[in-house]
Amino acid sequence: MNKRTPLHDWHVEHQARMVPFAGWDMPVQYSGGILAEHEHTRTKASLFDICHMGEFIISGTNTEQALSRVVTHNLENLRQGKSRYGFLLNTQGGILDDLIMYRLEAETFMAVVNASRRDSDLLWLLEHLPPSVKVEDVSGCTAKIDLQGPLSIDVLSRVLPENWRDLGYFSFRHSLFQGQKILISRTGYTGELGYEVYLPSPLAEAFWEACLADGTAVPAGLGARDTLRLEMGYPLYGHDLDEEHTPAEAGYSAMLTSKADYIGKDRQHLVRERLTPLNIDGRRSARHNDVVTTSSGETAGHVTSGSFAPSLGHCVALAYILDHFSREDTFIVQTGKTGLPAKRAALPFYNRGSARMRLE
Repeated sequence: MNKRTPLHDWHVEHQARMVPFAGWDMPVQYSGGILAEHEHTRTKASLFDICHMGEFIISGTNTEQALSRVVTHNLENLRQGKSRYGFLLNTQGGILDDLIMYRLEAETFMAVVNASRRDSDLLWLLEHLPPSVKVEDVSGCTAKIDLQGPLSIDVLSRVLPENWRDLGYFSFRHSLFQGQKILISRTGYTGELGYEVYLPSPLAEAFWEACLADGTAVPAGLGARDTLRLEMGYPLYGHDLDEEHTPAEAGYSAMLTSKADYIGKDRQHLVRERLTPLNIDGRRSARHNDVVTTSSGETAGHVTSGSFAPSLGHCVALAYILDHFSREDTFIVQTGKTGLPAKRAALPFYNRGSARMRLE
């Protein structure tokens, strides 16, 4: 039986279509549909149940030094109150998971990991961190709700009446909701201004309903979350990221700035294939594992993610393309019996997102 988030009954009562995802029963869409939820997020604000994600509190003696040997994040210059995106790598430089690290205190961090990798990530950290560093899995008692969209600042300010305009991108701070401590992070997976809220699981439904109370924000499911993230070129673990590909192949060499000798560092820049953005005319979408060929018919790679992009009016895809073909301008995506002409694009596909908007 799939696991259920603290908001499961609410979703069912409000006619969400529930689907299995990473071992969880999750809402893929509500009655309005994916396109409407996508548009509402781009123009107003939407609320996403992301309680399936995993959270670890990592603390102890010399935590920064020890953790720096396991993750790619540059923790040396990560200040308290800031977060950073990065990776766990295997010894071959392949990506075990992509995760965000939060510096809660000088020697205390929170790692937010993908639901499908929670158990394996925990084992990897326990195996490779010294006994002086404690890793506590707090996923079971932690709810995660994402409030995303240009008007998310208005919703957040109504529910938590404080000045949130000075909270910068990838910064976070604590607040109180119903007398209990919660964490608000200016991060997200949509490309829009938004906040990821971590709070005790028993508060999830009350916070969710408080955000929805005046109608500015609407609930949105995993379907819209996927189209929103793909328009931005954000990768999805298990599709665009996996143990067989390095950060360099996924296009993330520039963020590998840590001086620490972490696991997989000597192989992280290996490039055999490159994650390549593709524009496809029309509404017929490429699908995961569709073969990509050159215009002359040579096999070049395979699609990792593909979808109709509602904000753009045509389809987009990410594909791993063999390095020696990756600079070509045109490709053919073989989906079923149809060959879809594709053109190499630049990321993000959608470049009008408000995520980095200055609010001060």
